[in-house]
Amino acid sequence: MRASTFDENLDKSSFSTASAYATATALQKALEVATDSNAHLVIGADTVVDLDGDVLEKPADAQDAVRMLSKLSGTRHCVHTGVALVFPRARDPVTHACPRVVTFSESTRVTFGRVPPAAIAAYVATGDAFGKAGAYGVQGAAGSFVTGIEGCYHNVVGLPLHRLSAELLALIDAGVLDEAKT
Repeated sequence: MRASTFDENLDKSSFSTASAYATATALQKALEVATDSNAHLVIGADTVVDLDGDVLEKPADAQDAVRMLSKLSGTRHCVHTGVALVFPRARDPVTHACPRVVTFSESTRVTFGRVPPAAIAAYVATGDAFGKAGAYGVQGAAGSFVTGIEGCYHNVVGLPLHRLSAELLALIDAGVLDEAKT
């Protein structure tokens, strides 16, 4: 496994939706890794939190994390994960050029209860808010902020496992993985 070094700085305003932005970022990450890889398949993913059109990514610092979590307190928001599957050795069925690329996104609605400022500050002080879209990881202590999830829990963690599995199975059935090995 190799992490992407792609600088996640695409212009959000050039995308019609937060999920389209996340998918484009995931694609750039995967393409960047694929250029320096002998892999048959590279999977890129990017997760963002969408609060009424305000796209929340990873917090820049503790103050930014507190700002994000305060905004999310008592709200219902959407978590979008864009996924890109890049097959460096397989040809695109339309252009016949390598690589073959498949992208998709998954969205999950998350509801936060009211989170007291002291609880937000204590959570941010743990360091768990950093490196996570919206400044929280549902799989950790911030899971206590969540009163409901509509959709895929794993999507909120950062990778929609069921959807990824379904997409890969469809590609296996279509012979794409066999083509990617040649």
